[in-house]
Amino acid sequence: MDDNELIKISHKLLLAGVDEAGRGPLAGPVVSAAVILDPQKHIDGLADSKVLNERKRDSLFEAIKIDTLSWSVGVATVEEIDELNILQATLLAMQRAINGLAIQPDEVLIDGNCLPKLLMPAQAIVKGDSKVKAISAASIVAKVVRDKIMVDYHNLYPDYAFHFHKGYGTKQHLKEIEKFGFLPIHRKSFNPLRTILLQN
Repeated sequence: MDDNELIKISHKLLLAGVDEAGRGPLAGPVVSAAVILDPQKHIDGLADSKVLNERKRDSLFEAIKIDTLSWSVGVATVEEIDELNILQATLLAMQRAINGLAIQPDEVLIDGNCLPKLLMPAQAIVKGDSKVKAISAASIVAKVVRDKIMVDYHNLYPDYAFHFHKGYGTKQHLKEIEKFGFLPIHRKSFNPLRTILLQN
């Protein structure tokens, strides 16, 4: 499906865009967001959250909260990630985000190539966060919300620079784990953490 088709459909159906943040890190939850844009209100600058700086994401998040028909966030915990695996936990977070919308959409457009089980039609769109504005909006919401969670974790665990690396497996984060050990928010099913645990 190309962008022109999406534009044609959007005039007929209430569409929700869905994306996630935090599939790759070694710590913290995975966060999904669902957004239904208001066709009467244009939000300038929507794009894949990865190409936007923090200030722009925060500004767009404020606009999304005000100028969309509905938005919602769904979270899957570290415990759920370790129990289910990251893909299933991500799909669960997506379900929670969609179910949390104040308005239920006619169709859901999801970034990527996998779909959660839903009650309404859905399409997976590879690189949808750069192709579909509603998915771009969802990517921004998910990123901003997850980053805030990780900043809060830094305040709770000041020995770990979660405000900086956001839980990703950077050299700094791995050195922190080596020096200070594991936290309850670490994903113990992820390597290299899983390997370290098996060796001890």
